[in-house]
Amino acid sequence: MTVTEQMVLAQNLKALKLSTMVRNLDSHLRQARENSMDYDEFLLGLTEIELQVRSDNRFKRRMRAAKFPLLKTFEIFDFDATPDLDRRFIHELTTGEYIREYRNIIFLGKSGTGKTHLATSLAVEACKQGVRTRFVTCCGLANELIEARHERELSRVIQRYARYGLLVLDELGYVPLSKEGADLLFQVFAERHEKGSVIVTTNLGFADWTQIFGDANLTAALLDRLTHKAHILNCNWESYRLKDTLKQTKRSKK
Repeated sequence: MTVTEQMVLAQNLKALKLSTMVRNLDSHLRQARENSMDYDEFLLGLTEIELQVRSDNRFKRRMRAAKFPLLKTFEIFDFDATPDLDRRFIHELTTGEYIREYRNIIFLGKSGTGKTHLATSLAVEACKQGVRTRFVTCCGLANELIEARHERELSRVIQRYARYGLLVLDELGYVPLSKEGADLLFQVFAERHEKGSVIVTTNLGFADWTQIFGDANLTAALLDRLTHKAHILNCNWESYRLKDTLKQTKRSKK
């Protein structure tokens, strides 16, 4: 390939918006000459680089759009501190089959048992698989919905939350909801029923959910939708954050 031909090729790739191929063209041509690479092998290698970079960029965009408050993955999860957790089942969940089946996941347990970490880690795996994901606290979503109603944008906001492939609702029950907030949150659950997966973390057992939503009939209707075909994981081990704090306290006293 002559210098002129190489310049024209680079311009063509740029016109086709194949920017990664443009950036890697010179080095890839040099490698092809040094290794006597065939044309098909050269083209295959160059397109693979373009596709990999695009895939990486899509993943980064999905991670930003998910709005995780903290990035928590399975690589840093302390499975030794959660002896009753079924690791094999958690591994099965990472495949994302529950999302394709529109199943929900509910993590029940007291504070400090890793519920949010597990939910976030599953959401990160969903982002890797190309699933549009959103992470939000229940209180935060309720407040957003109330504000949207006051600005007459409620329908648009509910539809936006309905379109996510996976919605993570964290800390259900940690902060009391107003009647308006509870009613609007129910609308999101109802809109997503058998259309999109929800992961919920909560410190309350199902019998206590009336404390959150107030109305017993509303709570029963919500639980009926949310628990239908859901995976329910009881995180009933001791708080490992508390254990870590106690260990540090003992060390400081020595």
